[in-house]
Amino acid sequence: MRLFFASLPLLVLLYAIGIRRVAAWKSSLLGLAVAVPAAFFAFGSPPATVGSAAAYGVVFGTFPIFWIVYWAIVLYRITLDTGKFEIIKGSIGQLTGNQNVQALLIAFAFGAFLEGAAGFGTPVAVAAAILGGLGFSPFYAAAICLLANTAPVAFGSIAIPLVTLAATTGLPISALSARVGQLCAPVSLLIPSYLLLVMGGRKALANSWPAALVCGISFAGVQFAVSNFVSPYLTDILSSLAAFLAIIVLLRWWRPSGTEPARQTFRTREVLAAWLPYILLIATILLWSVPAVKALLESATVVVTWPAVPKLIYRMRLLAEAGTACGAAALGSALLLRVRPVQFLRILGEAVVQLRYPCLSIVSVLALAFVMNASGSTAELGMAFASTGRVFPFFSALLGWLGVFLTGSDTSANALFGTLQQVTAGKLGFDPALLAGANSAGGVMGKMISLQSISVAAAAAGMAASEEPKLFRFTVKHSIFLAALVGLLTMIYAYLPRF
Repeated sequence: MRLFFASLPLLVLLYAIGIRRVAAWKSSLLGLAVAVPAAFFAFGSPPATVGSAAAYGVVFGTFPIFWIVYWAIVLYRITLDTGKFEIIKGSIGQLTGNQNVQALLIAFAFGAFLEGAAGFGTPVAVAAAILGGLGFSPFYAAAICLLANTAPVAFGSIAIPLVTLAATTGLPISALSARVGQLCAPVSLLIPSYLLLVMGGRKALANSWPAALVCGISFAGVQFAVSNFVSPYLTDILSSLAAFLAIIVLLRWWRPSGTEPARQTFRTREVLAAWLPYILLIATILLWSVPAVKALLESATVVVTWPAVPKLIYRMRLLAEAGTACGAAALGSALLLRVRPVQFLRILGEAVVQLRYPCLSIVSVLALAFVMNASGSTAELGMAFASTGRVFPFFSALLGWLGVFLTGSDTSANALFGTLQQVTAGKLGFDPALLAGANSAGGVMGKMISLQSISVAAAAAGMAASEEPKLFRFTVKHSIFLAALVGLLTMIYAYLPRF
């Protein structure tokens, strides 16, 4: 009976969003509304403990998570409102006239860059719109962008999924970053070639394999190196830039057959000015990671032992957070691009309006996660999953995949299932960081079939709403295959000597 009540909030959440197609924020609130009485009556948690745990989830969801997302969107809106994004879009599209290479540049490399800088639907929406403008059919523009938006998601929006995973599990973010990088990099190596096969079969791959090869090697190599040895916050941004630049360099020496060299219509100065906000973002994130600077910023941290739940320690790292670095880049961009104060204030306000429902979804699902953790519901579910025994590493990736499919967010799936993965790993003797990381790495493969992602891609590409089921049927087989691949990699890492 305890197992039933432990799983009931998740069942309600998944039923609401997966079957009834209720909005994510409403579904999260429904799950929370069930979790609170379940904690009281089934697990005997004191009201003060439940209320305090829920409040912790709301506060943490607001800062640092919403703080990062908010400034990432502001930075994107600055490029959009100043007209610089049109230059970014045009300069990418003019690099080559070959659609295979355009897909790699825009859907994969540029989409990964947007995922790292903003996330939350921005990459699919922007990349699908660009491909549609370059002559791709609406269906393939949407499908390609959904498939491409897999490898970078775990490190998206300046590593928000991993920030959340570290908070809910208590595991070091560096260990989680390393494990996710080890799982995602092999898949990232394959995705560019996989995209070409999906687009045009073996003929497309034979025509453009050099571009797919350098794209995959450069992205996967940098993704592995940065996630394991540098920082999770810049993993997507640096990986995508490496892939983008590698293809550009390749195009100086190689052209796919059957295409004419494209003409560059933008001056170097214009392109650099257009990319200035994201150049500043890289600079500020790197500056924030310098030990001396980091120590200075950390000195302003406020530490709070959370009431009624002593094991929860809230650290308000206002200056040291990646969101603050992103905010500094946004302010610098506004000054250098001569954004008028009134226009900048309007951008700040519109970003709040744009993110009101995503923010509500984030804080409610985090409140749900912390209530379940504090009441013992997650531990109860972990004991049940532990019964799968030695094959659990494979299913840990599929559990993350299911979570993202139903919630539409790797961040939300990590909040829901991260601690469950950690508890189960402890009971079965596996590395907790590996299985928690598998939740995130496997989860990204569910992004392409989440209802939110499909709706965004279809709308951006100009598809009719009635065609969304067709898009789902197209992507679901690829989603299952890639999630199973992550599961197999997790099994390999789980039974190899410590990597």
